[in-house]
Amino acid sequence: MTNFEERVLRDLGELKAHMRWIVGNGNEGKMQELETRIQQHEATLQRVAGIGVAAGVLLTILHITLDSLKVIHQ
Repeated sequence: MTNFEERVLRDLGELKAHMRWIVGNGNEGKMQELETRIQQHEATLQRVAGIGVAAGVLLTILHITLDSLKVIHQ
């Protein structure tokens, strides 16, 4: 085997090892870990957005109530 062939095979072996690390080899790879983390962050973001909308609705109701009380007591 020539020096070039040995180098190509060594590089392919390294590439294979890196691909196993990224994709996974029966276990979760880095890509799956990242996907899981992104899904968790998206769920948290949706939860916070829902809380923000609920707070906005409550503040709107409070303002409408206060404005109606001002009109009634004038």
